[in-house]
Amino acid sequence: MAIKINLDVEMAKQKKGLTELANEVDITLANLSILKNNKAKAIRFTTLNSICKALNCQPGDILEYVEDSDHNPDKEEK
Repeated sequence: MAIKINLDVEMAKQKKGLTELANEVDITLANLSILKNNKAKAIRFTTLNSICKALNCQPGDILEYVEDSDHNPDKEEK
């Protein structure tokens, strides 16, 4: 995937742990861990909004576009 989630970096900057952030954002530890480990396929804007509010950051601090060398727009993903 061409979108990289840098939540772990932002959490480290703010010195916030997974449990603390999960409680502030009202998200399960499992789902926050999926985001933190860059395994998520999607994120709701409401969740992104809550994370940004809790970490006092911008969405661009968490989400980053990285050119995907395996990405072929002519090939349909299934």
